[in-house]
Amino acid sequence: MQAHNITYPHSLIQLIQDNLFHGLPNEDPYAHLATYIEIRNTVKIVGVPEDAIRLSLFSFSLSGEAKRWLHSFKGNSLRTWDEVVDKFLKKYFPESKIVEGKATISSFHQFPDESLSEALEQFRSLLRKTPTHGFSEPIQLNIFIDGLRPQLKQLLDASAGGKI
Repeated sequence: MQAHNITYPHSLIQLIQDNLFHGLPNEDPYAHLATYIEIRNTVKIVGVPEDAIRLSLFSFSLSGEAKRWLHSFKGNSLRTWDEVVDKFLKKYFPESKIVEGKATISSFHQFPDESLSEALEQFRSLLRKTPTHGFSEPIQLNIFIDGLRPQLKQLLDASAGGKI
């Protein structure tokens, strides 16, 4: 990553450090990036490219193994924000996690005591956990409907005036 002589407000760095990513299996790298960008977007510096700001502040959002991982890239080998995001997600959200998430989404089922709205929230949560699942909206709808309890599917079919 390129070094830039930029001075940031201490409060901005503190906000970023309040959202540390350590590289632990239970951490969500997509959520980390979204929060990092949200915080980072609170500051604009005239004449300084967005990439430069993102790159120079990102290491403040990492700790432990994740910070060691970032520092393992020599010199200016990571030149753009997109390169950092790509490498970060490949490291902390590998293909195996995507495959696992897709399998979990595909095997969705409504729990016996779960309402329709609770089932929908459960399904949406599964989709959020694997943002790169690749299921189109019609496929998502089919998975969701197939995972509903038979009685609820019948009720939905009746409400729709035919097979939903």
